[in-house]
Amino acid sequence: MASHPPYRELESHPPTADQHTTGTQTPDEKLNSFIVPSETAILPSTTPTPYAYASPQSQARARQRSRWTRRTKLIASIVVIGTIVVFLAVFLPVFLVLRGRGSKSNAPVGPAGQGSGQPNPASPSGATSGGDGSTVILSNGTTFIYSNPFGGFWVEDPNDPYTSLAQPNSWTPPLNTSWTWGTDRVYGVNLGGWLVLEPFITPDIFQRYPTAVDEFTLSQLMAADQANGGLDQIESHYDTFITEQDIAEIAGAGLNFLRVPLPFWAIETWPGEPYLSKVAWKYFLRMLGWARKYGLRVCLDLHAVPGSQNGFNHSGKLAPVGFMAGNMGLANAQRTLYYLRVLTEFISQPEYKNLIPIFGIVNEALVGVIGIDQMTSFYLQAHGLIRNITGSGEGNGPYISIHDGFQPLSIWNGFLAGSDRIMLDEHPYFSFGGPQPDPLGVLGPNGQPGGPWPQRACDNWGPSTNQSRTNFGVVFAGEFSASPNDCGLFLTGVNSTASTPDCGPYNDWQSYNDTMKAGIQNFVEASFDALGDWFFWTWKIAPSAASGQIETPLWSYQLGVREGWIPTDPRVAFGMCAALGTLPSPFNDTYEPWQTGAQTSTIAPSSSSMFAFPPQSFAGAVVPLSLMPTYTSTGTILTLPVETFTGAPASVTSAVDGWANPSDTVGGVTTVSGCVYPFEYDGIFSVTPTVPCTGPTAGVVGPTITPVPAPVPAPVAVTVAGVVGPTITPAPVPAPAPVPPA
Repeated sequence: MASHPPYRELESHPPTADQHTTGTQTPDEKLNSFIVPSETAILPSTTPTPYAYASPQSQARARQRSRWTRRTKLIASIVVIGTIVVFLAVFLPVFLVLRGRGSKSNAPVGPAGQGSGQPNPASPSGATSGGDGSTVILSNGTTFIYSNPFGGFWVEDPNDPYTSLAQPNSWTPPLNTSWTWGTDRVYGVNLGGWLVLEPFITPDIFQRYPTAVDEFTLSQLMAADQANGGLDQIESHYDTFITEQDIAEIAGAGLNFLRVPLPFWAIETWPGEPYLSKVAWKYFLRMLGWARKYGLRVCLDLHAVPGSQNGFNHSGKLAPVGFMAGNMGLANAQRTLYYLRVLTEFISQPEYKNLIPIFGIVNEALVGVIGIDQMTSFYLQAHGLIRNITGSGEGNGPYISIHDGFQPLSIWNGFLAGSDRIMLDEHPYFSFGGPQPDPLGVLGPNGQPGGPWPQRACDNWGPSTNQSRTNFGVVFAGEFSASPNDCGLFLTGVNSTASTPDCGPYNDWQSYNDTMKAGIQNFVEASFDALGDWFFWTWKIAPSAASGQIETPLWSYQLGVREGWIPTDPRVAFGMCAALGTLPSPFNDTYEPWQTGAQTSTIAPSSSSMFAFPPQSFAGAVVPLSLMPTYTSTGTILTLPVETFTGAPASVTSAVDGWANPSDTVGGVTTVSGCVYPFEYDGIFSVTPTVPCTGPTAGVVGPTITPVPAPVPAPVAVTVAGVVGPTITPAPVPAPAPVPPA
C-alpha cells in the first residue's frame, strides 16, 4: 500500500456475531477441554456484545452503556480472573498428572503451559503442542516462551505436517472447523513489506540504495552490487523480517487471520524483469507451516501483477498502469490469469484449502484508470477460470476477493449476481486524502481523547460497509492503519514528503503522552468496530538506518500493542461506534446462499455476454484490440514447489504435488513466436503494428480439458472474444463431513 493517490473518505464496516464459539470436532480430532486451562483467562466476557453488525435493539442497549464504564468493570474482572488463574496454576497440573496416569484419552495435544516442543505422550501421533507459557523449540534449536492469554494453543505433528488442530484463541474456530461469515469475525494483520518490499516498511533496505524508488529499481541496483550480496540481500530480508516468533506473537495478540501480499515474481520472471525470481515462494511456504502451527488462517493476496495494476511502488514498479490498460494491457492480463490459475491449483489442494480460504486476485487495481467495465470483464474471466478448477459451492476452493478499486462501495452493488463466493475488499484510509491537520492527542467533542478521529472512523466507514454487505455480499477491510494522516518516513514514497504540516508529534512515538496513546487507541478501536472484519496494515515496520528508530510508528501493529496504543484484545472495540452515537445501517449477519457457497448458482447470461473477455477497448491503447499484443498457451506449464518434510510418512505427503485438478493439462502462457513485444510497464511500440502478429497460432486459445466426474454442477462456460478458457472440469471433491456450528 502507500504512495496512493487521494483516497475517497471511505465508509464503515461493522462487526458481526455477538459471540464467537469454537464449535466442536469429531471425537478423533477433539482437543480436550484442559488444553485451554480456562476461558476465564480471556479479559472481556465472551457473552454477546453489541457492535455495529448488531440489531437496532442491541445497538440501543450498547448506547446505554459507556465503554469507559466497561473498562472499569474489566479491571474488577481481571482481579477475579487473576485469582482463578492462580488457583488453576496450582491445582490444574496435579489434576493433569493424575488424569495422565489413569486416562485412556486419545487427545492429540497436551495441556496448555506444558507443551515443551518434545513428543507429547498424550498424543497417539506424537504431536508436540502447547498453550500459554509453553516452550517452543525452533528449527535452529533456540527456544521462546509462547504467550497467549486467550486460550490459544499450537500444534506441530511430525507425523502429520498438514494437521489442522491448532487454534489461535477460544473464539476462533480451529482450522479443521468451518468458518461462518456473519458469525465468525476476522481480526487480521498484513505481512506487508515482507515478500513485496515497500520503502516505508523497510526503509533501511532502500536507504542502502538512495536512487531506488520501488522494487524494480532496487533489484537493478542490488544486482549490480555483488560486493554487498547482490539480490541475496532480498532473500536475507525474506528470511529474517518475518519469523516464527512473529507468527506466534500475532496469534497471542488475539488475531486470527494473516493477509500475505505475494508478487508475481514469486512464481517466475521473464527477460527484462530484474526481481529475485521464485525465491519468495519458498518463504511463503515456510510461513504457511507456521500459520498452520498456530491456527491462523491466510488470505493470499496477489499484490503485484505484470505491467502494474496501479502504478504504485508496491506493484513492483512506479509506472503507468499496464494491466488491463495501455498497449500491453491484454497481454499482461493474460499472463496474470495464468498466474491466478497456477496459484489456485496449489491453494485448492485438500491440505491447503482450509488454511487459505481467501484469494485476493489483484490488489488495488486502479479502476478509475482501467474502467469498471474492463475490470468486470477481467473479474468474470478470473471467476470462471478459478471455479472451473475448484468447482462451485462451499469448501471447493477459496473465496475470490476483489478490491473496490478506490470507488464508492455502492458501484459494486449486485456485482455479478449468482457468482460463487466473490467478496469485496476495501482499504479505508484517511491518510492519503490531502493534509489532515486535526490532532489525535487531544480531547474530542465527547470529552474523550482522539480529537474528531474516532467519530470520523465510525461515521465514514460504518454505514456504507454494512449497506454493502446487504447489497453486495461478504465485505472486509483488507487494509487500514492507526494513522489519520500521511506522516512517516517514505510513507508516500522515497522522494515524497508528507502533506500534513507538523509530523513530529506522530513520528516521535517515544514521546507520546498518555492522552496521545489513548487518542490513538480510541481511533483504532473505532476503526475495528466500524469495519468489523479487518486486516490492519501492517504487522511491523523496520527502523530507519539513519536514526535506528521506527519512523512510521502508527502503521505497526506490533509496536502499537507493545507500546499501548493498540488494544491487546481486539474484542474490546465492540460497541465503540454505538457509544459514540453512530448508527450504521443494520446488517442481520445473513448472506444470500450463493454468496457463501451454501447453494450453487450461475451468473446471468446477460452478464457473461455484456462483459466478455477481452473487452473491446483498453484505456490508453493506441491500437485497436485486433492489433494488441497477446500471448499463447503453448508454454511449459508451471507447478509451484511443495513443502518438504523430514521424517513425515509418504502416505501423508505423497499426494501433495502442487496441482489440485489433474484434468488441467494445458500449457503455460508464453510469447507468440516471431512477435515483438513492447516493454510490459510502458507498452511503447518501437514500430506501431498495422497487422496482427499471430505467429504460428491464431490469438490465444485457452485450455480444453477432458471432463472428470465431480459431485458439483458443471460451471457455466464463458465464451470470449479472442480468449477461451481455461475450461476445466472440477476434480472430484468428496462431500465434507458434517461440522457442528462454530
